[in-house]
Order: sequence, then C-alpha cells, then structure tokens
Amino acid sequence: MTIINHIQKIRDSRWFSNLTTLIIIIYASILGFKTIGEVETTYSIFLLFADYFVTIYFVFELAIKMISEKKFFNFFKSYWNIFDFIIVFVTLLPLESSGYAAIARLLRVFRILRLFTSRPELKKIIDMLIKAIPSIIDIVILMFIIFYIYAIIGSFFFVDLPSGLWKDFLISMLTLFRVLTFEDWTDVMYEAMEVYPLSWIYFISFIIIAAFVFFNLFVAVIIGEMQKLQEADMKEEIHADSLKLDLLLEEIQSLKKDIKELKEDKLR
Repeated sequence: MTIINHIQKIRDSRWFSNLTTLIIIIYASILGFKTIGEVETTYSIFLLFADYFVTIYFVFELAIKMISEKKFFNFFKSYWNIFDFIIVFVTLLPLESSGYAAIARLLRVFRILRLFTSRPELKKIIDMLIKAIPSIIDIVILMFIIFYIYAIIGSFFFVDLPSGLWKDFLISMLTLFRVLTFEDWTDVMYEAMEVYPLSWIYFISFIIIAAFVFFNLFVAVIIGEMQKLQEADMKEEIHADSLKLDLLLEEIQSLKKDIKELKEDKLR
C-alpha cells in the first residue's frame, strides 16, 4: 500500500472525522468564552495557544485532503473542498496587527462552519436543503402573493385604526408577519373587531392559509427531499452489494473451474 493510499484511508476514516468535529466544537466553546472579558484576560495565553493549535490542525487537515487526491486539481472539483479552502486561507491572512483586526476576529467565527464539512451526515442535510431551494422559492413566491393580497385588504379596511398597524401597505405587511408568528395576534384582531365585528374572518383565514397550509408545504418539501436522499443511499448500498455479489460469483466460477481441472488431471 502506497503512502497516498494510507493518507486516503486517514481522510476517509471515522476517527479522523470525529476528531475534526471535536476540535471544532471545542474551538466554538473557546470563542464563546472569549466574549467574557474576565476569562479572556485570565486565560489569554491558553486562548492564544488554542487558536494557533486549531489553525495548524486545519492546515494539516486541508493538506491531507489535497495530498490524498490522485490529481491536485481534483480537490477543487468539490464545492465543499473549495468552501474549506476559502475558510482556512482567509483565517491565515495576517490581519491581527493591521487595521482589520476586528474583521480577523469575525472571520475566525466562520471556522465553526467547517463543522458542516467534517460530518458526512451534515453534508447530506445541507445538500438536501440546497436541492429543495427551487421548490422553497416557489412556495415563498406563492406566500408573498397571499401576503400582498391580505396587506392590500387590511390597509383598505383598517387604515383608520388608532394603533397605526395598517396605515400603509408596507406596515400592513409587517403586521401580517406579526400575525403569522402569533406574536399577540389576538390584540391586533380584537382591535379590528371593535370597528368591524366580522374582521375575525380576515385574520382566521389568513392564519389558516399562511401559517398552517404554507408551513406544512415547507415541511412536505423537506421530507420529500429527505426521502430522495434515503432512496439514493439505498440504491448505492444495493449497487455496492451487487458488485460484491458479482465478485463472489466470479470467484465461485473460478473455483469450480479449478476443481474441474483437478478432477480431469486425476482421471488422467
């Protein structure tokens, strides 16, 4: 086994993925502690050492991924690898001693995003959400149309209410968003009912359409993509099993042939 094969084995191993995940989680905790002034002052040397350690480890991990590729440029064919490379490269820029020290600290926060690439399961979930974006956009457009219609109706009927929640189209949209999040939406409805007793129909119908129907559509889209992901994984497993079975059958055929040849030799 060549050195490249050993490196590929390390890259694909579960323990290496778990180690990277653990280091990112610890680093995220350290970043949280650094926001506490007293902790940062007391343990400044430890925090600095941890920051350097994480930086070195990320460079080491990235080097392993690059070296394990048969061709160097194959590394950049995966957008996840490009994502890793950009985060590591940007955090290596010497910005601490410049006027961009605040930006450098902010960029360190993005190291936590590497948790997505260190866990294959998280990669699959993100890929699934990306594939669901076209369907989600269609739902959002349809939802905006409903918001638009209800905002026009609301600003037409409730414009004179003392709260001023419906005085124009844009504020009506914000009010409807408040109703959608169920943030004191009954107060908004009861105020309207003092002037228009049947206005409850407006609010209840909006909640049923926007909150219940559309939220369930979002859930349905995500569940559908998850099912596709599971089906793809099952197909890969079946394909891998069929390849193993084909190899096993070939070996059996070869053994039968060898046994037959041995029998013929004995008969001679």
